[in-house]
Amino acid sequence: MRTIDIPRSGTGHSAPITHVAFSPDGQRLATCSYDGTVIVWNTADPARPTELATLRHRRLVNASAWNPAEPTLLATASADKTVAVWRVPERGPAVLLQVLARHTDDINSVAWLPDGERLICVSEDGRATMWSVPDGGFLAEVGSHEAHCMMVSISVEGLVATVGEDGLVAVGDPDRPGEPRRRHYDSSIEGCGWSRAGDLLAVARDDGAVDLLTRELDHVRTVEVSSSAARAVDWSEDDSVFVVGAYDGSLHWFDRDGTRLHRVDDRRVWPRSVAAAHGLVAAGSFRNAPHLYALDDGRELSGPDRATHGPNALAARAGELLVGCDSGTVFAVRTDTAGDRPEVRALDLTDGPILSLATDGDTVYAGTYSGHVIRHDGTTRTVSGQLGAPLPSLAVDGGALVAGTYNGELLLLDPDTLDLRERIEAHGGSVKSLAPLPGGGFLSAATDRTVAAGPPHERDLLWVHGNLVNAVAGLHGAVAASASRDHTVKVGRISRTPDGAWVGEQVQTLLGPDESVKCVGLLGDADRPTVLAGSYDFGLYAWQVDWDDSVGTLASGRVLAEFAQGLSCMLPLDAGRVAVAGWDGRIVLVGQDADGTARIERTLHVGELAATAETADRTDRTETALTALTAEPVEAAA
Repeated sequence: MRTIDIPRSGTGHSAPITHVAFSPDGQRLATCSYDGTVIVWNTADPARPTELATLRHRRLVNASAWNPAEPTLLATASADKTVAVWRVPERGPAVLLQVLARHTDDINSVAWLPDGERLICVSEDGRATMWSVPDGGFLAEVGSHEAHCMMVSISVEGLVATVGEDGLVAVGDPDRPGEPRRRHYDSSIEGCGWSRAGDLLAVARDDGAVDLLTRELDHVRTVEVSSSAARAVDWSEDDSVFVVGAYDGSLHWFDRDGTRLHRVDDRRVWPRSVAAAHGLVAAGSFRNAPHLYALDDGRELSGPDRATHGPNALAARAGELLVGCDSGTVFAVRTDTAGDRPEVRALDLTDGPILSLATDGDTVYAGTYSGHVIRHDGTTRTVSGQLGAPLPSLAVDGGALVAGTYNGELLLLDPDTLDLRERIEAHGGSVKSLAPLPGGGFLSAATDRTVAAGPPHERDLLWVHGNLVNAVAGLHGAVAASASRDHTVKVGRISRTPDGAWVGEQVQTLLGPDESVKCVGLLGDADRPTVLAGSYDFGLYAWQVDWDDSVGTLASGRVLAEFAQGLSCMLPLDAGRVAVAGWDGRIVLVGQDADGTARIERTLHVGELAATAETADRTDRTETALTALTAEPVEAAA
């Protein structure tokens, strides 16, 4: 397994911050990141946090937890399927003490039992496991979910609470064997947190509310938080206040009775994680550093000072490749010109991440993490209302703009005003990807493991994967391919029956990466297409499909290129070229030789695009100022 290697530029992280955790004394804050690192900050002066140590995993780091009995010990949980335990002294270098390996899937969350010697780890495979830290030994499986287990929280009394995408909340005591107490919800639960006294469990619900439950999981009250999903929750030391992060980038302070005290709206905030300690609140960020707030009034005390430009979405228009980034910037790159430094323009559409892009002529549409659609026609910027969930996919279909949501809905928007026309329940999970079909309709891929085709109201199932589907691509309306977390790509011919239904035929399963496949593209001719797939293992793979030889698909795809982070998205520029982007900022244009063999034609980097766009912007401003200066009339001296 290769290690993420994103060069640092300045202080802090080089990619979004996934988790924040205060040490018991509130003097240090651990932040985890997509860049594969954990940074420990000295927060004694919260207005000027300073870096104490940087810890490294091989993949993105999802969570960390400080030891309640020994405050210099920190556990970190990673997508490299390990949990590491470090000693982080107030002075001197950090020391790796133990590695709990090897878990069967990415570790999403970790928490210490009160004895300070055992850890509970929860992972993408739904399992909750208990480990002995002194000897690194596996002790027991203490719970399981039918879908991804998202978070674990342990009370002061040692009660273990886990929540998952299956809507299950489970509470048990690993020292007292027996069936855990369970409570089921109709939708995903991604966050939970015990009060410091251990008498209440706060559960962050996908519908934007937080439930307060007793130890026995009896309902105490429901607190309405946001129109977007509630993601994370934590309590103050005296349990008088709890803080909730919501998907729309908002943070909410409530008292124990559910009365709202403060609210912060900031699209730079990644509410995947919040933490409270000693009068401070910390929140994750899509930028290089965490946000720190005063617990008593919500004032921001410090925040990030640098954007990260990880590319999440690609689109094309009239010779330009559009790259949508975590920073909220869209870089418009001329791909039809020669030279090492292409012409670049920066469209600063928003402050938060752009998850999806679509174009219609000169008009650009961007779907955001905060649940808004932004329309930019070159002169006017229009922003929709808050649509209730992040928007990972967009497509223009007929007279409507179609947005796929984290909630599994297809939203039909007016393409000019962005007014919401209709909500359609299309999938049982997040609609991760949409791809237009010639003549109308589109392909869709979702976390409910399905790939479908057709117009918005008449979706036809093409095939099913063994795990969530991250992306779908089409070729000439005759071939479709999909990328899944089950480590496979499926490709098949697609066509319409006499009654107009879409069907998939001659479906082949392509085996390549040993990790989740994130994005997919198609090149060439429908009778012998080339499939491209990008993985979390940093590899860009290529297969040339032979419809008459399904046995050959068991062979691994050819590695066309290797990145320094997972690959994020692909875009067909035309039948002969596909653009591929990775979270390390690298973008490659892939073409074909005469025999159909895929090859890299050009390589770009988002960091260089940002520098070029900034230089061009400074030049434009200077030229405008000089023009204005020379155009002013000069009065003759008396």
